[in-house]
Amino acid sequence: MTIFPPDPDLDALRLELSRLRAERGWTYDELAARSGLSRRTLIEIEQGRTIGTLTTWHALAHALNAPLDQLFGTLCSGHEPPSPPTP
Repeated sequence: MTIFPPDPDLDALRLELSRLRAERGWTYDELAARSGLSRRTLIEIEQGRTIGTLTTWHALAHALNAPLDQLFGTLCSGHEPPSPPTP
C-alpha cells in the first residue's frame, strides 16, 4: 500500500512571500532588482498563477535574507511536516 504525502499548501507559500516583501516595504520592482527576477514573475507567483522553480525561490530567499526552510516550511501549513529519519 502506497501512502501519499498531503498536498503542499502553495497558497501559504505565496502568502509568505507577499508578507516578507510587505514587511520590508518593498515594491515588486525593488524585489525584482534585489533578486534578479522579473517583476512579472514576482506578480505571477504572488497571485498564484505560477509556482516558480527552485532556482527562483533560492534567489528570493537570498534577496529577502530568509532561509529556504522558513519559506518552504509554509508548504506544510495545516499538516505535520515529515519527521527526520530514525537512525
